[in-house]
Amino acid sequence: MNLPSLLLVVGTIGYPLVYTANMAFRDVGIRSFISGEMPWLGFRNFATVLTDSVFIASFVQTLMFVVVSVTLEVAIGLGIAMTINMRNARIAGLTKSLLLLPWAVPPVVNGVMWSYIFNSKYGTLNAILYKLGLIDGYVQWVSDPTLALAAIVVAYVWRTVPFGALLFHAALQTIPESLYEAARLDGAGAWQQWRYITLPLIKPTLVVVLILRTVFSFMVFDEILAITYGGPGDSTWTAAWYIYSFAFRFYKFGPASAASFIVTLAIAAIAALYVWLFYRRVEV
Repeated sequence: MNLPSLLLVVGTIGYPLVYTANMAFRDVGIRSFISGEMPWLGFRNFATVLTDSVFIASFVQTLMFVVVSVTLEVAIGLGIAMTINMRNARIAGLTKSLLLLPWAVPPVVNGVMWSYIFNSKYGTLNAILYKLGLIDGYVQWVSDPTLALAAIVVAYVWRTVPFGALLFHAALQTIPESLYEAARLDGAGAWQQWRYITLPLIKPTLVVVLILRTVFSFMVFDEILAITYGGPGDSTWTAAWYIYSFAFRFYKFGPASAASFIVTLAIAAIAALYVWLFYRRVEV
């Protein structure tokens, strides 16, 4: 009964993974797909990628993006979940209605929308900040190398926050109200209730959100494509953008495959580190 699903998984994930791993050790270009000749290079593609300053910078920027975006997603998502979970909260109903809107927006559409918001000439962000007197002149949000990556983070986090918020909300719903009532009778304040009741009971969900959001943040691509296209210069190059550029802009499929394999191993290592540090220590 599971054979059709197994074949589908192998066909859509297993085969591309093996094929990419094979190309990572070969000299692959446009002519290679026509002639079928892919000379064996060994680890030369890996050496090329690991000694490429652009890849190193892209990988460092990816790590920066992951740390900032995951931190914001967890913090904002947990805050929204706690707001929704509040009893008799006036804004809880509205928040529930609006929560899924960003998650429903396709990534490319989200990037195009934020590219208009960040536009330095007619963008709504500059217009609002200027009318509020917070800026003296229009800011080049996506043309400034120091601000471009931050703009990508804002656009990405706006779309992905509902994922964590929904999981945190589901976890909070499973906590019995009687625990909080008993804690209040014992004189526990809001901080003590959060530290000794809420946090321990949502910790399994917190670990899952951290792992999944870290993995997905490594693969950020659509917002970069729509907002900055990797620019200005290489200030918004991430690992995924590096792989895309070398494969489909420069047609260097060997180094691109090697880079994708390196990134895959890095993601697997980080996920394993999360599990080793946090998940096995979770008290369910």
